[in-house]
Amino acid sequence: MQCQQVRDHFADYVIDSLQEPLRLQVTQHLNVCESCRTEAEELKSLWTNLGSVPSAQPGPEARARFDVMLEAYKHGLNNAPSRSWWHRLNQWIAVWWPRQPALQFGAALAFLLLGVLAGHRFQSGPPSVQQPSNEINELRGELAQMRQMVTLSLMQQQSASERLKGVSWSYQMQKPDREVLTALLDTLTHDPNVNVRLATVDALRQFGDQPVVRRGVVEAMTRQDSPMVQIALIDLAVDLHQKESLGTLRQLSQDQNVNETVRERAQKGISELE
Repeated sequence: MQCQQVRDHFADYVIDSLQEPLRLQVTQHLNVCESCRTEAEELKSLWTNLGSVPSAQPGPEARARFDVMLEAYKHGLNNAPSRSWWHRLNQWIAVWWPRQPALQFGAALAFLLLGVLAGHRFQSGPPSVQQPSNEINELRGELAQMRQMVTLSLMQQQSASERLKGVSWSYQMQKPDREVLTALLDTLTHDPNVNVRLATVDALRQFGDQPVVRRGVVEAMTRQDSPMVQIALIDLAVDLHQKESLGTLRQLSQDQNVNETVRERAQKGISELE
C-alpha cells in the first residue's frame, strides 16, 4: 500500500475497527515506513489522551437555571389546551412520511396505484376473468420509471448512506434501462466508499446476463484499490461463468503490486473457469 492509502485508514486503525485484510496491510506498511509509523503513534497517543480529559461539571448557577426552565416547561404542559384528534393524526403522519422529495413522490405514486387496483377490483367482475387494463399497464410503467428516477437520484447524493439506499433500490427493478446500469457501474468504479462499492457488486449480480454489466465487472477489477472489492468482483465473475475475465484474472495473479490474497483468489478463479 502507498503512504496516502495507509493514512486514509489511520482513524480506523487507531480505534481498532479496521478489518482484515486491510489491517494486516496497514501493519505491514507501518513496519517498514518510519514516517507513517511516527504519525500513527502520535495519532494513537492523542486518541488515548482524549479519554483522560476530565468532564466539565455544571456549577450551582447552571443547576438553578435548569430548575427554573423545568418548572416553566411543566407549567406549560399542564396549561396547554388538549390537542384535537386531527392534530394528533397529522403528527403521526409526519413521523412516518418520508422527508425526501423523491421518496415522497414514490410513496404517493404507490398509493395511487393501489387505489386504482382496488377500484378496478370492486367495479369489475371476478378476478379470474379480468385482463389488465391499459390504465393499469400505464401506471405500472410509470411506477417502474419512478423507481429508476429514485435510484439515480439517491446514487448521486453526497451521503454514503443515501447512495447505499440508491443501490438497494435497484433490486426493485426487473429490467433497468442502460442509464441505471451505467450509473451502477460508475458507482462501482468511482465511489469513494468501500461499503457502497461492495453493495454495488451484489446489486449487479442480478443483472449478470447483461453484456454491459459483464464487461463492466471485468474492467472494474484492475481499477479497484480495495482488495475486498476486487475479491468480490472475482467471485462474481466466477459465479457468472465469465470466461472473458480470464485475461484480467491472469494479470491480477501475476502482478506483485496486487494484494497477496487477491492474487491467490484470482489464481483460484482461473482454475474454476478453465
